[in-house]
Amino acid sequence: MTTQRSLSGFVIAGAIALIVAAIASFYWFFAKSPANLVASTSQSSAAVFVSKLAPVTVSLLVNPDRLESFDSSGELSKLKNSLLTKSGIDYKQDIQPWLKDEITLAVTTLDIDRDPDNGKQPGYLMALATDKPTKSQEFLQLLFSKRVLAGANLETEEYEGAKIIYDSSLPESDSLAGAVVDGFVLFANNPKVLRDAINNVQAPDLNLLSSPQYQKATQQLPKGSLAAAFLNLPLVAQWQGLNLPEPTYDSEIVALTLNSKGILAETNFLTNLEIEPTSSQLTKPVGALQYLPASAGLVISGSHLDNLGNGGLAKLWTQAKTAISGSGTDIIARLVQPLADVQNQQGIDLKQDVFNWVQGEYALALVPRVGQANPDWIFVTEKLESVPEGIARLDAIASSQGFSINTITLDKQKVSAWTELTTAKTDSKNNPSFTVEAKVKGVHTTLGNYEIFASDLATIYEVVNNKDKSFINNRNFQDSIAAIPQPNQGYIYVDWTKSQNLVEQQIPILKLIEVVGKPFFENLRSLTFSSYGDEAGTLKGGVFLQLTR
Repeated sequence: MTTQRSLSGFVIAGAIALIVAAIASFYWFFAKSPANLVASTSQSSAAVFVSKLAPVTVSLLVNPDRLESFDSSGELSKLKNSLLTKSGIDYKQDIQPWLKDEITLAVTTLDIDRDPDNGKQPGYLMALATDKPTKSQEFLQLLFSKRVLAGANLETEEYEGAKIIYDSSLPESDSLAGAVVDGFVLFANNPKVLRDAINNVQAPDLNLLSSPQYQKATQQLPKGSLAAAFLNLPLVAQWQGLNLPEPTYDSEIVALTLNSKGILAETNFLTNLEIEPTSSQLTKPVGALQYLPASAGLVISGSHLDNLGNGGLAKLWTQAKTAISGSGTDIIARLVQPLADVQNQQGIDLKQDVFNWVQGEYALALVPRVGQANPDWIFVTEKLESVPEGIARLDAIASSQGFSINTITLDKQKVSAWTELTTAKTDSKNNPSFTVEAKVKGVHTTLGNYEIFASDLATIYEVVNNKDKSFINNRNFQDSIAAIPQPNQGYIYVDWTKSQNLVEQQIPILKLIEVVGKPFFENLRSLTFSSYGDEAGTLKGGVFLQLTR
């Protein structure tokens, strides 16, 4: 049977299992005593088998049965069974008796034979922890005997004290090899990958544990992480065919931890270069948030936009968008497309004409409207000494574009409006009449110690008249930022129920991801991103995924 004999039958299924198990852990179990669902260690023991030049290493650090014990719906059990259906293996009978608290999957090399002339064949290694070597060996024999029944030809070899079993009836590039070594059941897509894994154990300077960056990264991991991933960023870019010239950050580690509201994916980017510190850290949400309407779907807040282009976060963003596009296409810029439209249509350079004078707090929001393709926007900045000059500059730019600058009263609030005046003629042969219409292109006003800009009168009216329904009092937002460490550099908050359509329009590949992770996305309430430190050689941040109960 071809499916049984293919590489994807086990190794790729293992990759899917790891990813889905991580998702399942916080989708199904986050509201059910997450304190009982923590890993005994945040570091992979299987890293000893992985080369320090491996592009990616991902580890689930809890036994899947512990996850399943919280799964009243039985979805995780169904998942495990569906992954093993075509292999003829029964999880409960053949794997559960010996499987312990770690499953690790690694892309060990970009090309197994290191010969570019015959194409690239990545090496894959999966390691399953066991403390019952006899039962583990029995499982290995069972798995490969079923492959024999399907027409495979098996060979065994002794290598450095380990017995390797592999399928010799297929090309080496599409094989399956297995062994039990030092408390782990190992699988690979080529016997050479297993030999290299054994060599890595016997020559410690070759394995991932000997990597200074990996050692530094694992020291940053929060205790009790359910899963962790370590990425060699230049090699990941090479593997995926991305353009990454002279990267600032050379490695990244991500860890997943639970709390009662959802999951925090905490990440550390590492570099050996000197990085200028970013803007000052904040110990509480900025006051500018009080002037955003509760209806906001996407919110960005922080301080010192004038320092946006400096420091580690800016360098990371430049590295990421260059790798993805090779041209600097900016996902954040796409998400705040209404502001990009302001820049293009009204001759405003956001960086030069706005960001440079925002030296205090700021908050930006997109407000979705029913029946309206593009959301409205609102921008709030603390009114420091530099602000009046900045406002005067924006007014001058608006005037140069042919807009009128008018002061109007909106429910007793003085508001400056940039308007475009047009005339309309009524149909009358003998006595034609004309009407003048004013189309608002932007408005701004002062409330307290803040200057507020908005796309239209309706949006700024919502701010002026709904002070009791401020975004700062949004319970979902408060719950989300409670999971983010302080001090930090502010937040990007995405209300998924309000902003899903916007995000999907600007990031089309997300629709494909949603198909794979449908149960998760159906229960996703919000995402909150934050950066909370760039110590020497390290940039730390995280994303909190809030889920419905």
